[in-house]
Amino acid sequence: MNNLTRYDPFGIEPVSELFQGLFRPLRSASVTDSSELASIKLDVTESPQAYMVKAELPGVDKKDIDVKVDGNTVSIHAKVERRSEQKEGERWIRRERYSGSFARTFSLASEIDDSAASAQYQDGVLSLNLPKRAPAAQKNVQID
Repeated sequence: MNNLTRYDPFGIEPVSELFQGLFRPLRSASVTDSSELASIKLDVTESPQAYMVKAELPGVDKKDIDVKVDGNTVSIHAKVERRSEQKEGERWIRRERYSGSFARTFSLASEIDDSAASAQYQDGVLSLNLPKRAPAAQKNVQID
């Protein structure tokens, strides 16, 4: 009896789709809400020697991707440009593709050897191989 849920009459799938569709034409043609922009979806795996990251970046040109590694922090920035494809005699009824930039920053448990890191981009998937930095050797301090 302790499970209370709030009733949302617009939460029912067919009804919510109907009402969302009604108000979409009222939005401006350009998307300014950052929640509307795509986010970078990641898969991160770890082996004893390295981290492997796969990031989905569909529709992004390779030259518009920037990856930065700082210690154990990895940042991926991407920019997408919308190209105008409207021909004479046509008008836009609905436009869901966007232009803008988006980024994803995350931290890993171990420091990354940025000099040995590598990246490949193929078919909309960015693959990063991020070798772990070897732990620093302990140094004994002599007591005088």
